[in-house]
Amino acid sequence: MASVIAGLAGGVVATIVMTIAMMMGDGGPPPTAALVAKFAGGEPEDYAMPGMALHFVYGIVAGAVFAVGVPLLGLSLGSIGVAIGLGLVYGIVLMIGGMMFWMRMVLGMEPDRSMIMMFGTVHVIYGVVLGAFLGAGILA
Repeated sequence: MASVIAGLAGGVVATIVMTIAMMMGDGGPPPTAALVAKFAGGEPEDYAMPGMALHFVYGIVAGAVFAVGVPLLGLSLGSIGVAIGLGLVYGIVLMIGGMMFWMRMVLGMEPDRSMIMMFGTVHVIYGVVLGAFLGAGILA
């Protein structure tokens, strides 16, 4: 249970840092706003806040998945260096999944180079912060 709580907390922290980085980028709504708009109708800009809330839910749940999933793979988050490395890999996996599944398949978006770079950068930031948080054992 402690790993789930640590993962949820790490997801909160990592999502906050990721969101700050996103907002320093293009300043537009997160891609999750396009997901809300697809089902609710309208433009993503109309759903910036619900999109941000959905983005936080994804980030928090993804933190718990990481905290529980890493030990299930036989790996350990006991070393901060290893945890950061695993977080980096996890951020890249989330980026690829987000671009291939959510952006392209679900939303029908074809991200341009700048969007790919921003999307990649913020997901790497997310993974590194999540790994560092869990590796530091703050809530272990």
